[in-house]
Amino acid sequence: MISDESKKHEIVKFQSRKSTPRYPECKSHNKQQSTMFCKKCDIPVCTKCLASDQHLGHKLLEIMQALDEKKDKITKQQTELKETIYPTYQDIASDKLKAEVDEIKNTQLQTLQKHLDEINKAMSDIKDEINLVEMDIDTYDLSKLFDFTSNVNIYRILPQKFAPSLPKFTPGKIQGEKLGKLFGTLSSSSLTLDKHGYSMKTTEKSLEAGSSPRVKQLLDKPEIVTTIDTEYNQIYSMACVSDKEIWTKGYDSTMKLYSINQGSLLKSITTRSGNIPQDIAVTKSGDLVYIDGRDRTVDVAKNEKIEEVIRLKNWEPIRVCSTSSGDLLIIIQFTPLGITTDSQSHILTADFNNHCVHIIDQDGQFLRYIECELSGLWGLCTDTNDNLFVIQYDNGQVKKIKYLQ
Repeated sequence: MISDESKKHEIVKFQSRKSTPRYPECKSHNKQQSTMFCKKCDIPVCTKCLASDQHLGHKLLEIMQALDEKKDKITKQQTELKETIYPTYQDIASDKLKAEVDEIKNTQLQTLQKHLDEINKAMSDIKDEINLVEMDIDTYDLSKLFDFTSNVNIYRILPQKFAPSLPKFTPGKIQGEKLGKLFGTLSSSSLTLDKHGYSMKTTEKSLEAGSSPRVKQLLDKPEIVTTIDTEYNQIYSMACVSDKEIWTKGYDSTMKLYSINQGSLLKSITTRSGNIPQDIAVTKSGDLVYIDGRDRTVDVAKNEKIEEVIRLKNWEPIRVCSTSSGDLLIIIQFTPLGITTDSQSHILTADFNNHCVHIIDQDGQFLRYIECELSGLWGLCTDTNDNLFVIQYDNGQVKKIKYLQ
């Protein structure tokens, strides 16, 4: 290397040397390398797969682009495990819990000790997963990364909390009993379970864990940021998955997921009954919810499967939205033709007759109107940045409005 001064050499540590990626083998065609990735099927695919009709109309990515997305997702889950979930389990197993254990006798001591052992076991499993991800994230074996499945959803469900109850004193009556019983008696102590006893520990660096939203003030004069022309002649409902993807529905049984920036169709789902959905929403976990007015049901689409979550007997649901707390807010037979919520727990409704949007607080108190030369208001939704999207069904336009500081 030194003798040949005409060439420029880059010297790195042995561990940092570049290596040739090992592409995953196609699961449908033996000994074929997968150079593309099907977003809908969530699998790597080879050129033979692309030549067939199996993935016709599906969104395809280059394998390295899909790999970057997979790494980004794993990294976020890794950060949540290290900075949010594991510290929370540490707090649960802290000296405070041990002190409670020491104060309880016999069966309570055994129960609480077993509970503590289970928490320590979970902490050990979380540390093992953190170490496993750190070893595998930089591998050149693409199959390993695409096959990796995180247990972060399991660890997000915190253990139930045991709440020791203090013995209750019952005064005694003086009726010739022995002196020791004259003062009264103590009931036996007990343990109760509280499912919501623990809350997730959060940090400023945490990427996915929930935290208290920043307080935002209403703008004195809301403004239209942009007007989006959709392919629909009449559009009736939309729901933001993020600031990049949005679900829409027209006057048929199919709901479509679009990329906001590219305007391309990413996915489509047809209702279970074949009926036209009344309204759609997206849950906090990213699942699509829709109203089936004829069947009087609220259904949710999870992993390409549709499940019924609510069925009404005497009322017809017509509008739905998902709140920041994860609850579903449903309109049953009254006038608002659109409803949504934001991070400030505001409820926004579409006033079709007066061409405006009402903003009310979580207690139902009116706060303000949004009037921005709107017409034909039908559906509403907000994105992760609290931008308001207003559907004008009569011309197929969607107005993006900024109304919070």
